[in-house]
Amino acid sequence: MKPTRIGIIGAGGWGTALGIVLNRNGHNAFLWTHDTNLAHTINRYHVNKDYLPNVILPQSISATNDASSLVDCDLILNTIPTQYIRSTIKNFSLPIKNKPIVNGSKGIETESLKRISEIFYETVESDANNFTVLTGPSHAEEVSREMPTTVVAASENIGFANSIQEIFSNDRFRVYSSNDVVGCEMGGSLKNVIALAAGIIDGLELGDNTKAALITRGLAEMSRLGTAMGANPLTFSGLSGLGDLIVTCNSKHSRNRYVGEMIGRGKKLNQIIEEMKMIAEGVKTTESAYHLGIKHNVEMPIAEQIFQILFNDVEPLAAIKELMTRTSKNEWWW
Repeated sequence: MKPTRIGIIGAGGWGTALGIVLNRNGHNAFLWTHDTNLAHTINRYHVNKDYLPNVILPQSISATNDASSLVDCDLILNTIPTQYIRSTIKNFSLPIKNKPIVNGSKGIETESLKRISEIFYETVESDANNFTVLTGPSHAEEVSREMPTTVVAASENIGFANSIQEIFSNDRFRVYSSNDVVGCEMGGSLKNVIALAAGIIDGLELGDNTKAALITRGLAEMSRLGTAMGANPLTFSGLSGLGDLIVTCNSKHSRNRYVGEMIGRGKKLNQIIEEMKMIAEGVKTTESAYHLGIKHNVEMPIAEQIFQILFNDVEPLAAIKELMTRTSKNEWWW
């Protein structure tokens, strides 16, 4: 495919890592950020020390805070955290209306309970045929160091998904294609809720049996809610479901698992968040998942207990006891 000019909205770890992938593939990809100091540091020193520490960026990676630079882009890649997408587009008048969009963020907007694709359809009149979600087990720290990674590109227009597959793929970053946007968005979002629970288990030092039970039953919850919202249940056995769930529940790089671990060790949520530079999307997604479960009449006991721990100060061990003493069920009851 011919070189493409790609504007990456957001200069955090994920946006920077994907910029490295795209420039390695011969495309003209640059970072847009509202943070003038961050743009200056990236351009002058070729580092992004707050979001990708100890990674020297290629000379080809550049950053700007000039929104007009997005006007002549062939493709827009979003990496802004979910809860800030709508306000960033509006407050900085980003000129991306009707442009092809690839979304690399994960989450559900708390106030509206909308998926990221729906946010873009509303804010910039993005066409479903020109929207792709790029998701899967892919920590920025490892992608930036060119460790072998596989993800999935999902679009209602499989031809567009295939084009994105070609733009991003190389011998260290393999992209599969899918037409299940709902499933891929929900898998990438809900796994962060389960990762919070995994961190709590780690903080409490409850062992492998507990973690395995959590991942298995967490996947069941993800599939139940996603299917109720129109997803293909098979999607949750793939990269955006099981794959992302495994890596996020176990990795030292996972911010959501870290937040849960600190809670398991007795810290309060507000204190943990204040001490973090990066955003743990799972906190807000827990709130969204809890309300989506109610809206769609889907039983989500793990998400409900994580909600109670985060927002109602329920003790983790009490929440675990509640889960373990629920009415007995057949394993395949949904």
